[in-house]
Amino acid sequence: MENKSILVTGGAGSIGSEIVRQLVGNKNDIYIIDNNETAFFDLYEELKLKGTPISGHIGDIRDPNVFNEFTDDAHFDYIFHCAALKHVTPSVQMPMEYVKTNIHGTFNVMDYAWKHGNRLINISTDKVINANSVMGASKKVAEIMVKNAGQVSVRFGNVLGSRGSVISIWQKQLEENLPLTVTDEKMTRFMMTIPQAVSLVIEAAKVGKDGEIMILDMGEPVNVLQLAKDILKKADREELGVKMIGVRPGETLDEKL
Repeated sequence: MENKSILVTGGAGSIGSEIVRQLVGNKNDIYIIDNNETAFFDLYEELKLKGTPISGHIGDIRDPNVFNEFTDDAHFDYIFHCAALKHVTPSVQMPMEYVKTNIHGTFNVMDYAWKHGNRLINISTDKVINANSVMGASKKVAEIMVKNAGQVSVRFGNVLGSRGSVISIWQKQLEENLPLTVTDEKMTRFMMTIPQAVSLVIEAAKVGKDGEIMILDMGEPVNVLQLAKDILKKADREELGVKMIGVRPGETLDEKL
């Protein structure tokens, strides 16, 4: 993917920023939208120091006027739609916030793509299957809208190292000399690294056909308790142990792709 004009919504987030990093060096013109001012600033400065500056603005996809920053002749070869609310438990407590971002926000992005003939790649999640949470249900609606619009969605599981992921939580617990928290001894999750996920998202953007939902091969599900024990052993901190905290609202013991 070279010499393309690319828009990334949520471009300063975990997945969005890695898409930017992987594509910015290939003579691509990258533009991002993100409502996180600090993350936006950090990414902008990081890439400027590397000699690969990007453009963008701070804005929220919930507001359709966010696209007024573009001129009438602006054209993007690809729009990677990464902006979303993604955590399960808060979605039970604040459901309408997830509706506003994951459904209304996706509609705004999709509407812009339709009006300008852009190729849209929507980042989805395995939580749309047996959607027990508002987050999963809202992303399922987004998938359906994108499919009906003849655009592409990419669905995958948990991404190690992304903001709010179990690895980042455990890292903080290790720093505080606390036991690693696990919800249930039988809980499993599909997992991959951020670069792995993004390289496959970019590949899906190139090969995905109209209305397709591309499902990444995540390998075998990982037992979360065993993962915690492995991390404690690797960190030589086995004395901290593991603390069971129970399944939280909206969570399931395992997930399907």
